Amino acid sequence: MAAETLMAGDFRKGVTVEIDGKIYVIVDFQHVKPGKGAAFVRAKLKNLETGQVLEQTFNPSDKYSTAHIERKEMQYSYNDGDLYYFMDLETYEMVPLNYEIVEDAMRFVKEEMTVNVQMYKGRAFSVEPPNFVELEIVETEPGIQGDTSKAGNKPAKLETGYNIMVPLFINNGEKIRVDTRTGTYMERVK
Repeated sequence: MAAETLMAGDFRKGVTVEIDGKIYVIVDFQHVKPGKGAAFVRAKLKNLETGQVLEQTFNPSDKYSTAHIERKEMQYSYNDGDLYYFMDLETYEMVPLNYEIVEDAMRFVKEEMTVNVQMYKGRAFSVEPPNFVELEIVETEPGIQGDTSKAGNKPAKLETGYNIMVPLFINNGEKIRVDTRTGTYMERVK
């Protein structure tokens, strides 16, 4: 199966392309037609493996391969040193991923949690936790009784080891909902 090609003039937000062996998602693009000279496409690209964002100009007729990103639901099982093992929920196969790939996601992922693993040509490059997770507070200053106002926040450590700011009334052992996209406290879970 030959890879589909895409001309730079057809770039759209959210499209994934392979450029020089690296996978990028188009974050933004602009067709530029100067008064003199040839038209060109200015695009903002995000490297899906490193997260680096760069701006580049392209000739509208330049051709690139579209990158079909496969997303698989996997369950986090355990880690052994720098290897984190995820179970493919379809095949029950254990897939080891290096710490560099899972580092950001693991701030919010605990054992048996289901995540989305992004793969390109069978190689995993990114792990996305659910948008909202419920985690336990394992370490924080004692809460101030009756203080339910939004007056202040204090640092707290989650069961995953991630440090987060929580309202003053939150105590050790309580479960909270966290938005993994921003890394922020949402609410206390009863």
